[in-house]
Amino acid sequence: MPPDTSLPSDRRETDGWATLRRFLPYLWPADKPQLKRRIVIAIICVLAAKAVVLALPYAYKGAVDAMAERTGEAVGIALALVLAYGLGRFGGVLFDNLRNVSFERVGQEATANLAQEVFHRLHRLSLRFHLSRRTGEVTKTIERGTKSIDSMLYFLLFNIAPTFIELIAVGVIFYLNFGWELVAATAFTVVAYIAVTRWITEWRTKLRREMNELDGRALDRAVDSLLNYETVKYFGAERREEERYAGAARAYARAAIKSENSLALLNVVQAVITNTLMAGAMAFTVWGWSRGNLTVGDLVFVNTYLMQLFRPLDMLGWVYRSIRQGLIDMGEMFRLMDSDIEVEDAPGAPALVVRQPTIAFENVVFGYDEERTVLHGLSFEVPAGHRVAIVGPSGAGKSTIARLLFRFYDPQSGRILIDGQDIAQVTQDSLRSHIGIVPQDSVLFNDTLRYNIAYGREQSSDAQVEAAARDAAILPFIEHLPLGFETPVGERGLKLSGGEKQRVAIARTLLKDPPIVILDEATSALDTRTERDILKTLRRVSEDRTTLSIAHRLSTIADADRILVLEQGRLVESGTHGQLLSQDGLYAAMWMQQLADDDLNEDDETGDRQQAAE
Repeated sequence: MPPDTSLPSDRRETDGWATLRRFLPYLWPADKPQLKRRIVIAIICVLAAKAVVLALPYAYKGAVDAMAERTGEAVGIALALVLAYGLGRFGGVLFDNLRNVSFERVGQEATANLAQEVFHRLHRLSLRFHLSRRTGEVTKTIERGTKSIDSMLYFLLFNIAPTFIELIAVGVIFYLNFGWELVAATAFTVVAYIAVTRWITEWRTKLRREMNELDGRALDRAVDSLLNYETVKYFGAERREEERYAGAARAYARAAIKSENSLALLNVVQAVITNTLMAGAMAFTVWGWSRGNLTVGDLVFVNTYLMQLFRPLDMLGWVYRSIRQGLIDMGEMFRLMDSDIEVEDAPGAPALVVRQPTIAFENVVFGYDEERTVLHGLSFEVPAGHRVAIVGPSGAGKSTIARLLFRFYDPQSGRILIDGQDIAQVTQDSLRSHIGIVPQDSVLFNDTLRYNIAYGREQSSDAQVEAAARDAAILPFIEHLPLGFETPVGERGLKLSGGEKQRVAIARTLLKDPPIVILDEATSALDTRTERDILKTLRRVSEDRTTLSIAHRLSTIADADRILVLEQGRLVESGTHGQLLSQDGLYAAMWMQQLADDDLNEDDETGDRQQAAE
């Protein structure tokens, strides 16, 4: 397969603010006014909480100044202001939590809708994409992207925006109470703080991206190794796999250490900037008090405002990092969504209507890449209700025909017709609904036998599932299981034997009841006895259907109505089994070679039995 080149090459396009603009429609859905109302309520709560917080230092200052007078009236005023201060702090907490309650549904629905769209998109990407991407990396990308949404929305709406409002308000308050000097000092400090935070955070973002890549690599190696557990055991490669995973994990650890050390540097620099302003502002207040221009309460007033201002500023680095990281994670997820859909329905494509399930290839030319053509002008026809087999050496293009029929790829030239209709001009869903397949490797879902059989038809009844299992000759096996149809099959169906998996696949196809069935080397991985049993079932499945069998073992298709012989993507022979043998061509040579191989295998088995008897 060629490398996947469908993703955007410029990562900056997908991890910048353009990503945020792209997400806004999910946050402000045009068709859901109730969610918009929740956002408005949340914003009102934010403004109310900020108003309360900005009023608190006035109460604090008034209480301190009243206490300095030591009179009965001053005591009452101080007590009232202290109570107002406590009530205000409670009000701030109350408004914050009302904001969270109002906004929670908005964030969760936006996250769910985006995640659903990503999943929808992934299922519509081409087979080429899924063969070239690593499952671990894709799942990690989706996980990080969806998890970043909620936190990023929270920070943007409830941290960055309120902090900006508070900065403006504090500047106005300082100007009215202390003049422009303190305002200028605060503004300079905030600008310096933001600039340094942004510069160091951008540097740390690169480190974080490297961590993500190494984390994905480690996860991918772990998933790949566990999925191939049996292969690892066959070759005694546990230590090799552990070393591969350990190498990726150590690389991630080194990147994580570098990232955490850079965080320490950021924290120290931020502390220098904020504490310098704090000390200077309080010294300025003491100096004003010494000249009789300011009161003791003004010292508390300045200190309280700066502490309130520094609290979100102290989080600014973390918030900015979280937002930038969220944008990167969401950008990676959008990159998946932006992958080109190689096979798309034509605009206004109708559904396929099958009355006579015929199949025709007309001068089909196809290659997985430009340098290697697999099919060279292939033409053949499968009449309705006939059993046609395709054989040939490895690499002749047999399995490619099945992929083209399902329209996982489109040919470079030529046409593929079903009942006289070009499959490139009909909807893919309708096309695939008329074709069933029993593949060589029947991969099952990690669920129950019932679920895997019922997968052939949506909303099938229990009676239909049992009938399909009976017709596939697997019902007696299921009835002897303690859990029956509720028996879990394990990941990829590994708890079942090869023959049992094939029968489940056959039952699934029977339940689908398509007019066209493809048997893609459906018995090549089975022993001789199981193969004979499965072949009987397959012949029963093929009755009254158009069947295209792709075979490696010629004995399994010798009774086909017609046999097509491919070599290097070209049709070189065609006819019945007897006709092809009489031609003494490629098919006859393949038949004789397989007979010789079968005789050799029988001799080996006989020798093994004799040695065992002795």
